[in-house]
Amino acid sequence: MSCSSSSPSSSLSPSLFSLLPSSASTAKSTFVFFYSSSSSQRFSGIRASRSAFLSSLLSNKRIKEQLNLDAVPVKDAHQGCQHVRLPTQCFCQDHPSSVIDKSSYPQNADFPRYYSKKEKKPFPIPILELRRAARERQKKARGKPRRPTPPPRNGMLVRSLIPVAYEVMNARILLINNLKRLMKVVPVQACKYCNEIHVGQSGHPFKSCRGLHADKRRSLHEWTNATVEDVFLPVEAYHIFDRLGRRISHEERFSIPRVPAVVELCVQAGVDLPDLPTKRRRKPVIRIRKSEIIDANEDDLPDPMPDKFKKPILDEIPDSDAFPPSSAEETASLAEETLEAWETLRQGAGRLMRKYAVRVCGYCPELHVGPSGHKAQNCGAFKHQQRNGQHGWQAAVIDDLIPPRYVWHVPETEPELQRELRNFYGQAPAVVELCVQGGARVPEQYKPTMRLDVGIPTDLREAEMVV
Repeated sequence: MSCSSSSPSSSLSPSLFSLLPSSASTAKSTFVFFYSSSSSQRFSGIRASRSAFLSSLLSNKRIKEQLNLDAVPVKDAHQGCQHVRLPTQCFCQDHPSSVIDKSSYPQNADFPRYYSKKEKKPFPIPILELRRAARERQKKARGKPRRPTPPPRNGMLVRSLIPVAYEVMNARILLINNLKRLMKVVPVQACKYCNEIHVGQSGHPFKSCRGLHADKRRSLHEWTNATVEDVFLPVEAYHIFDRLGRRISHEERFSIPRVPAVVELCVQAGVDLPDLPTKRRRKPVIRIRKSEIIDANEDDLPDPMPDKFKKPILDEIPDSDAFPPSSAEETASLAEETLEAWETLRQGAGRLMRKYAVRVCGYCPELHVGPSGHKAQNCGAFKHQQRNGQHGWQAAVIDDLIPPRYVWHVPETEPELQRELRNFYGQAPAVVELCVQGGARVPEQYKPTMRLDVGIPTDLREAEMVV
């Protein structure tokens, strides 16, 4: 709170205050702070001169009634300290210079946590909450008739999600095609020994390599040109013909094809691909036991009609046909289109994952699209001998299906990062950073981790003075 140092007048002007709420507040909300009448003390970031000014405000009865101030003594506090409540409606009412930030995202956020290979991934929902929710469902269903099983658990497709599956399928191919063109203009570097990448002409100078012989290189990276697979990670999964059929055994791990996990999710959600056949049911299955089902008789049904939701699938262009954009305007337009495809892919895949179950191993990156994971004993993570190579399946999140691959954000003012100023730089997903350097606008949801509002010191001496 900043106030004028002059004495208060009989009529209080709105320009005396510059305290603004961080979000849209109602008239009932108040600002609460402590102040002290003693000039030698300081409470809650209010300087002594401003505390004395507040004391003079409270001594004026007319101003106190106009602002509707409420001063309450504070227990166990210094002498002269009071608890003051100021209504929000008293500040910056219809003032031309007032600005209210209504963003739903925080100003700054911490970077995604790095999990060691010896740690198990946390559950998206804690086990205790899952058990509590299951008990509530059983309690509510007690004494009521059993409801029919909804799709896709009954073998049918969720009709409303078929267009979403086609959008996700085309967004993935469009993203790959645009990245092939955009990476010929915006260079991307990849480390030879670890999985870290950097978007820029040269790699960053930070000592964060955990690859082979990192101690001999003092954890410094050795950079080379990156590929599309380094930016957009290819996560694969087994293709299953029947998602309600029996689980894949360990002996079948080499005979069943593996496809991109996003493609498998779209196929199970309704996308028809000739090279990936899957079983489509027209009647719900008949469940005999919890793990035993039989298909209903479909002989009495007429011939299937052409699917009205079916859309043409884009083709992935080879690397030789990916031509770079010819101008800066075309590069910016291509970056905006790539960023839009990235958001469509993640949002659409998140909608599909709410209905179609996706499992991930808690110890390794193995992914399985289906109600339960496969039985292939190919987990090589920490202490896999105790589990006989079996995976620890749990519910997957969108970052398991489409890893964001966070990289360092290069500010516009500094083309190269400095090792001593590492704490002042932000991070963003590799696709987002690539599009931003190509000319696209920064999306709101990525600004907290990019730290765009953090001032970067000019030298090390200035950085040491920052508290």
